[in-house]
Amino acid sequence: MKSIETKAEYDTLLTKNMPILLDFYADWCGPCRSLLPTVEKLSEEYKGRVIIQKVNIDKNKELAAEFKVRSIPALFFLKDSTIVDLVRGVLPEKDLKEKLNALLN
Repeated sequence: MKSIETKAEYDTLLTKNMPILLDFYADWCGPCRSLLPTVEKLSEEYKGRVIIQKVNIDKNKELAAEFKVRSIPALFFLKDSTIVDLVRGVLPEKDLKEKLNALLN
């Protein structure tokens, strides 16, 4: 799963006209590391239907600031370039799937 490195990469994602899940994380964050396998699995499962991307807050401070990320992990669900849901912290896979399915409807 790819990580967004620049604001320009994020802007390009918005042109793809697909729902998006952004996972804001940091390498030093324990809860972020525990969530990573679930996010990677869902990235494969929803491939072609939802764009799932990681955003390292240490490497992409501009995007983290734009989304007003204050704690991580922070998962932003976007539809039509608008934030429609937000999760802070770790959620079970089942709950994340429900949110992704809601994003598709």
